[in-house]
Amino acid sequence: MPIYEYQCQSCGHEHEALQKLSAEPLMICPACSRPELMKKISAAGFRLKGGGWYETDFKSGAKKNVAGEASAPACSTSATACAGGSCKSA
Repeated sequence: MPIYEYQCQSCGHEHEALQKLSAEPLMICPACSRPELMKKISAAGFRLKGGGWYETDFKSGAKKNVAGEASAPACSTSATACAGGSCKSA
């Protein structure tokens, strides 16, 4: 769900709200209770919840190669087949 920013035109109070895309915009200011709340134009904000959003989520053991780290060593013999940096004998 996106996070929207609002600002009251009456008192200047700024407010953030976690709302569905289909939800109606807020109108009542939580600070002064006047119907002067206006949605601000800002960068999109959202949360990535649950697993699967990071490079290491579906990798295990030596396969966890985070950006910036050295990659797995290459195979040194022709009798081995490397699959994804994990060497196995052929």
